[in-house]
Amino acid sequence: MINESVSQRIVDTFLDQTPLLNILEVGPGKGALTKYLVRRRDINYKAVELDWDMIHYLQQQFGFDESQLIQRDFLKLPLEQTFDKDSFSVLGNFPYNISSQILFRIEKYKDKVPFVVGMFQKEVAQRLASGPGTKEYGVISVLLQATYDIKILFHVSPGSFFPVPRVTSSIISLRRKDDYELPCDPKMFRAIVKGAFHQRRKMLRNTLKPWIKDESIFQLDVMTQRPEQLGLAEYYELTNIITNQES
Repeated sequence: MINESVSQRIVDTFLDQTPLLNILEVGPGKGALTKYLVRRRDINYKAVELDWDMIHYLQQQFGFDESQLIQRDFLKLPLEQTFDKDSFSVLGNFPYNISSQILFRIEKYKDKVPFVVGMFQKEVAQRLASGPGTKEYGVISVLLQATYDIKILFHVSPGSFFPVPRVTSSIISLRRKDDYELPCDPKMFRAIVKGAFHQRRKMLRNTLKPWIKDESIFQLDVMTQRPEQLGLAEYYELTNIITNQES
């Protein structure tokens, strides 16, 4: 990121909306966002960074102590221990190749992470925020929207980076819902959603066969629909029907 106004806008937007002062930055690199975060002396800042060279750079540049910089792969980090079991918000220019994995990791620790602002490839951001009936709507849309309200805040042009990428980027926010406990079995919900979208052009009566023991379920109107036609409430209801079926 070489566009300083964009970096500052990301941080200002994040700080204006975060409900917490415990802040975890993911992949700070050389501090494109960090420089604006640390101006706020009231925040409790930590960062997770895999590259030792970047850790040393951040220590020299900002004077961080060892407790503030975590040298580790974020996807393997036990997030419940990051702030001594306290909740925290997450900010990051996430690596595009693992951005979806980062979000699923955060969702796993949803009890600890009420708010996230991150940069994603525009197409990924659109998938995250899209609703039923759109071509972008898919597994990640349903699973993340079950826990978080997701908004695309603004887009970032390729010219804001060096080297210039071939894609447009987007800044999105994820705000945990007040009532984020699922009204169905979470494991079954995840399995049903993934199974439904495995072959998204087929009707649910075909894609969900492995989970159906009660033949009468195939007669339900919902089973003639395709996965992108169902909203969250319908996936919850379908999960409960399959969970409670009689063999």
